[in-house]
Amino acid sequence: MTDRKGTAPTEGWRVMTSDRGRLWATRERPFPAAAEEAGAARTVDGDDLTELCRVIAEQESLAALASAS
Repeated sequence: MTDRKGTAPTEGWRVMTSDRGRLWATRERPFPAAAEEAGAARTVDGDDLTELCRVIAEQESLAALASAS
């Protein structure tokens, strides 16, 4: 994996590229327990930066919904 600090699509997420070119992102801080229980994943992957951004947005949305409940 190669760390791509300068290409983080969302603040608070670290992007890495696998040896095979797949993009991965991991949240620098854990989600609150309620967000994790709601299904928010701290580490996600995507075929390209657009898909990775979409998946990150989904996780942040899940976390926001969980914290609003």
